[in-house]
Amino acid sequence: MRFDVLTLFPELIDAHMSFSIMKRAIDEGIIDVHTVDPRDYTLDKHRKVDDTPYGGGAGMVLAPQPYVDAYEGVKRAKNSITLMMTPQGEPFNDKISDELANYEQIVILCGHYEGFDERIREIIKPREISIGDFVLTGGELPALCLIDSVSRKIEGTLGKIESAHDDSFADGLLEYPQYTKPREYRGLKVPDVLLNGNHKLIEEFRLEQKIKRTQQKRPDLWEKWVNRH
Repeated sequence: MRFDVLTLFPELIDAHMSFSIMKRAIDEGIIDVHTVDPRDYTLDKHRKVDDTPYGGGAGMVLAPQPYVDAYEGVKRAKNSITLMMTPQGEPFNDKISDELANYEQIVILCGHYEGFDERIREIIKPREISIGDFVLTGGELPALCLIDSVSRKIEGTLGKIESAHDDSFADGLLEYPQYTKPREYRGLKVPDVLLNGNHKLIEEFRLEQKIKRTQQKRPDLWEKWVNRH
C-alpha cells in the first residue's frame, strides 16, 4: 500500500511515520508513505499557496494552481483512490477503512486555513472524508488517523492480522476488556475464566463483555448490531 499525502507541512506526516508500528511497517515494505508539498509547485516566487477569499471574509483560501499541479504530478497506480480530508466529508468508520485497504494507492489532500478553493474539488473530484463533526487547524491529523487505521488492515502491519479482527467496531461491537500480569493488582483480580485455558469459555466470556460494554457505552452501536442479528 502506498500513501501520497499533499500537505504544506510534510514534517508532521514524516514524524508520525518514524515511530512504533508505522515505522516497522515502512521498514518492512508493507506500506510506503510519501509527502508532496504544493509549495514546490506554485508559480509564485514567494512560494505562496493561498490568497484572500473573493466576496470577502476572514482567513485565507488555498489556491487551485499549486494543489492541482501537485496532484497531477503524483504518479498514480491503476488501483488508486484520491481522498480529501474535510469536515464536509462522509464520516470515516471501520467499514470505510476496510474498503480503502483494498487499494494499491491512496492519495490524500490536506487542507489548511479557510479550506480549498472550490475548483480544486471540481477538477480533482476526490472522495471527501471527515473524522468527526469538529474542525481542526489542518488536514494532517485526520490524514494520519486514516493512514494508521487503514494500515492496520494490511497483512503484516500488526504481526497477526487477527489483532485487527478483535478491535472495537470490527464486528459492530466494542472490544472486550484486556488483562496482563500480575493476576492481582490493588485488590483487583483477573477474571478466573481467563486463567483456566478453556478457549470456548473464554470466547463466550469475551463476547458477553463486548455486548455489555456496547450496551453501556454505545447504545447506538448496540441497536445497529441487534438489528443485523
